[in-house]
Amino acid sequence: MNIAVLALQGAFAEHRQMLQRMGVDSFEVRQASDWCRPKDGLIIPGGESTVQLKLLRDLNLLEPVREAIAGGLPVFGTCAGLILLAKQVEGEAHMRISTMDIVVRRNAYGRQSGSFFVKDRFAGKPIPMPFIRAPYIYKVGDGVEVLAEVGGKIVAAREGSQLVTAFHPELTSDTTVHSYFMQLVKRAL
Repeated sequence: MNIAVLALQGAFAEHRQMLQRMGVDSFEVRQASDWCRPKDGLIIPGGESTVQLKLLRDLNLLEPVREAIAGGLPVFGTCAGLILLAKQVEGEAHMRISTMDIVVRRNAYGRQSGSFFVKDRFAGKPIPMPFIRAPYIYKVGDGVEVLAEVGGKIVAAREGSQLVTAFHPELTSDTTVHSYFMQLVKRAL
């Protein structure tokens, strides 16, 4: 397997390190020519979603990425990646990748000082969850499976081969979430 990691901004290096520890090949997508490489899945990291969206547009990557995901390419978005994949972000009307039937509340836990760490359940298994200026999922569509909630807020979900987390599993040594994503990738092959 070979996983593309969007490397325009944010925690892309940490995702690649996690994949490497798991023995999974990956490569960085920084421009349209990188996107043309064969890939079995895509990771969209946390960071600044507005910066990532601007760069996706400027580099002519937004439509190809959207089309690939709509066509079944497995994708995993963390934090900003969750925002980019959401069909709707509360209070915002502009288009993003917008392939996942979720409504997101941006910076839902406040500013950087509102960042926190908890251990809670993801798909039934307790894991560490670092939250950094995190969003949460306010509402899910009919085909969306909730995988984790913290304090009554949805912080991880799956729709088909799309996986999102409001927290940053790549900043821990726990491979549970990335392993879950790799299972989605294997099913799609």
